[in-house]
Amino acid sequence: MTELFLSMKNISKRYVGVQALNAVDFEVHKGEIHCLVGENGSGKSTLIKIISGVVRPDDGSHIEIDGERFRDYHAIDAIHKGIEVIYQDLSLFPNLTVAENIALSQTIAQGHKFINWGEMRNIAREAMGRIGANLPLDELVADIPLADQQLVAICRALTHNVRLVIMDEPTSALTRKEVESLFAVVKDLQSKGIATMFVSHKLDEVFQIAERVTILRDGEKVGTFASQELGDEKLTMLMTGKKLAYTRYTVEEQEDILLEARGLSKPGNFRDISFRLHAGEILGITGLLGSGRTELALSLFGLNPAESGEVLIQGQLVKIASVQEAVKLGIGYVPENRLVQGLIMQQSVGKNIVVTILQKLLNGLGLIDADKMQDSVARWIKELSIKVPSADSPVQTLSGGNQQRVVLAKWIATEPQILILDGPTVGIDVAAKSAIHDTIRGLAGRGMGIIIVSDEIPEVFHNCNRVIVMHKGKFIAEFDTAQTTEDAIQDCINRAD
Repeated sequence: MTELFLSMKNISKRYVGVQALNAVDFEVHKGEIHCLVGENGSGKSTLIKIISGVVRPDDGSHIEIDGERFRDYHAIDAIHKGIEVIYQDLSLFPNLTVAENIALSQTIAQGHKFINWGEMRNIAREAMGRIGANLPLDELVADIPLADQQLVAICRALTHNVRLVIMDEPTSALTRKEVESLFAVVKDLQSKGIATMFVSHKLDEVFQIAERVTILRDGEKVGTFASQELGDEKLTMLMTGKKLAYTRYTVEEQEDILLEARGLSKPGNFRDISFRLHAGEILGITGLLGSGRTELALSLFGLNPAESGEVLIQGQLVKIASVQEAVKLGIGYVPENRLVQGLIMQQSVGKNIVVTILQKLLNGLGLIDADKMQDSVARWIKELSIKVPSADSPVQTLSGGNQQRVVLAKWIATEPQILILDGPTVGIDVAAKSAIHDTIRGLAGRGMGIIIVSDEIPEVFHNCNRVIVMHKGKFIAEFDTAQTTEDAIQDCINRAD
């Protein structure tokens, strides 16, 4: 067994009314690739913050790094010991360029009084080269796609003399090819004796990259296992405490065509897109990031209108040039980035739910009827099983799974005929995913037509009747999930890449 780099004993952390961690022991060996898994609220984020020195554990905890025991451990100690964290929210500066974001920490650490722009660009290029990334150095981070922003955060962590890199959901917006590049970097770091602590809800990635896996549940450590000792079913059981069934969605095809697209095109986005969506059907659209799938979804919701082609709703030719027109036609849309596009994070759960139906809540004086609003909020909280102390709680205080349920409630409240879901379970744990998939199936069972846009093949395979593969803005293949396999869909994507 290799030497220990990080040793933590009896780690506890209690907030007001919440025991976030309870007597957790955790170890990472030098050069080890160690995955940390658990449901939202299991204590993963708290443990990461303690390791990085951002949060102090309660008395009685023991922290030792590279043989040095700390009585009073702070963030600066973590930095000096070579611990770098890539948080899920990326923690980038949107008003700075890609090069500035990547090189800033190293530039500050070097203590230079003046900025050497050429050196900064060289630092950025070297970091990008380590993961095979090709990012626009002079673009503002605010102006580049989310996937590229994630690569910027990863590159920034690699500019330091790191000993342990902690990656919190680093692949949530990456293509399969970019994930493979990232894993190659992790292996390269390992060959240099650098450890990686990898946090992910994607179980296939856990098994692909991890040597050991530590499982947390309700703030306590369930155990640490060699990855070979685990499988999907066992790991899910240990994470959730219950057995989750993975079944494929099946439904008898209905004749009613809710939505038909004929030859939709928009240069640089998608071209010659034609398909039909039946009542009660769940249609999957998948493909690599940049394949045009999100652009197509946005066009159907009036945010990125096609320049040619036709859209028919229940056989009637329509023009969808705005969100307002899409909503009037009975279309709802749950965006890929719920934190930025789907929710008003500082506002209450209740206000987020009813923001799409305010007109329906007005009384005869044109004012919001408080009783109607309260009844509506209570109805959707109950129907979607949103776990929240109060409807007045800020939505930012909820777990990722419950935040996604709020976004769903917001659009289901409009009573759409057609619901488009872009990445409906990104960054959500396995139990919350299962619950959201059950909700989606239930909506389809009531006759709603649903489109799921996702790069997770298991998600579209198990939950969709048909799956369409996009590549470079075109539909290149269509699969009936009753007559194909996950591997066949993945192979189609790989061949197109």
